[in-house]
Amino acid sequence: MPVPIPDDEAGRRDPAGSAFGRMVQVLRKLLDPQTGCPWDLKQTSRSARTYVLEEVYELLEALEGGDPADIREELGDGLFMTTFLALLLEREGVGALADVLTAAADKMIRRHPHVFGDTPALSDAEAVKTQWSRIKAGEKSQGLLDSIPAGLPALMRAHRLTERAGQVGFDWDSAPAVLPGLDRELDEFRAALASGDRDAAAAELGDVLFTLVNLGRHLKINAEEALRGTNDRFLKRFRYIETELAREGRTPAEADLAEMDRLWAEAKTREG
Repeated sequence: MPVPIPDDEAGRRDPAGSAFGRMVQVLRKLLDPQTGCPWDLKQTSRSARTYVLEEVYELLEALEGGDPADIREELGDGLFMTTFLALLLEREGVGALADVLTAAADKMIRRHPHVFGDTPALSDAEAVKTQWSRIKAGEKSQGLLDSIPAGLPALMRAHRLTERAGQVGFDWDSAPAVLPGLDRELDEFRAALASGDRDAAAAELGDVLFTLVNLGRHLKINAEEALRGTNDRFLKRFRYIETELAREGRTPAEADLAEMDRLWAEAKTREG
């Protein structure tokens, strides 16, 4: 049975609800066996997963770009594809979309008793996170870390794993406390490299990255987002190298490293 919402919210009409209902009807028309779209009808939950993931990354890119029109478009595409996947799963017998939405709303209400229930209000975000984890643990008989998806990008998963472990005290005390651990991991990585053991070097490199994620977490820096920013800067600077060499009718393959380093420095300077 759905969890009741307070009366002042239950009676409130939200135009987003009507718009979402219209989108669902569009998707149901596309998936109608008699009059639907041949391409959409051919899709399955397995084939749609790739498109959902692509839309998520396109939304992240739009968010980083900051253009409101792009964000609205990509957010709409993401919602559309997620709902499309939900209807494909409905067709495959996993569960009705209405049941999925009801369960999601019920879960959010249940995990926010300080908003929807009788528990005292919480003004501290960390207290909310602790309460959320406690309620979630009571809902499922899992280990503390088992609910963190294995399919997350590795840096993001490392952040979530250590964040969750930190909630029960398995953590460094502060960012400075992480630094000696990072030094140890770097020493072990150097030793593995010197030994010529590739598997050992790979394991130690992973430990270095894992420790850096922890350092970032203590500094309130998300390693996944930080690396995405570095990737973007690398791409922009390398494009500058290509553009400047193209003015002379050449490609990076026809330039030496010293020249590309000089152009890289120019690109970096132009960024301010």
